[in-house]
Amino acid sequence: MASSEAVGQFLRGLQASITEKVADLDGTAFLTDAWQKPPGEMLQGQGITQILEGGPLFERAGCGFSHVTGPKLPPSATQHRPELAGAPFEAMGVSLVFHPRNPYVPTVHMNVRMISAVGRNGQAVCWFGGGMDLTPFYGFEEDAVHFHQACKRALAPFGDDKYPRFKTWCDEYFYLKHRCEQRGVGGVFFDDFSELGSEQSLAMMQSVGNAFLGAYLPIVERRKDTPYGQREREFQLYRRGRYVEFNLVWDRGTHFGLQSGGRTESILLSMPPLASWAYQQVPLPGSPEAELYDKFLVRRDWV
Repeated sequence: MASSEAVGQFLRGLQASITEKVADLDGTAFLTDAWQKPPGEMLQGQGITQILEGGPLFERAGCGFSHVTGPKLPPSATQHRPELAGAPFEAMGVSLVFHPRNPYVPTVHMNVRMISAVGRNGQAVCWFGGGMDLTPFYGFEEDAVHFHQACKRALAPFGDDKYPRFKTWCDEYFYLKHRCEQRGVGGVFFDDFSELGSEQSLAMMQSVGNAFLGAYLPIVERRKDTPYGQREREFQLYRRGRYVEFNLVWDRGTHFGLQSGGRTESILLSMPPLASWAYQQVPLPGSPEAELYDKFLVRRDWV
């Protein structure tokens, strides 16, 4: 089984490399909050929450590492593993969401994680999850294609089936059922993954994490100086409302953290600093806002 020490070392290094690059690009330092769960709480462990707020490029960018243990897996983690219901567990991962200020720069989410548990037979098992997905407010084909190409390259060494499988999984997962809408242009998503064996499943998770900067930063560089006005800003805030809805209503990671007694401030670092709602807002036909719905918030083969 993968060593938790080695996995933790990789994850902390990944967090540091991503936040360093993003801080350089924004010109604003991340606040670093190293935390430890106090004795007596349901979960034990520690983590590092890094947050950048109010930057010229990123209005809010959160990137968190956590390594926790608990006496009982929460229901959200045993949907596909009923034999582990109530088992003690260890979980670690890096999760990030970056909310840019400019509406022409897309929001992005990335997460990589490992969970291990000891079943009733005393045998330890571990599995991996992760992925990344892109949520534009104004769509550009070249950005979606670039992002998906990076995802596909990251998964290519682990089998030709992985990208199409995980791309479809991402489309199905990041879907707002109550709105009948995709959250964005997708990317890749996998969960409860161990089919390649411990060593190769870990290597695949690492490859996805390492691909993030190359997938996202060229898009940021391309769009960050695009002029925008009040109309674009209002539409960005309206679409951010959908992001909030998904994370609170449907996201398994959010539910896992809250159900298991995780650290609320760190779990909710994915929330945007500002969002808005409007009753039955429908964009004008032929407008750039309508194009987002018609061409980008649909399931498509981008590569």
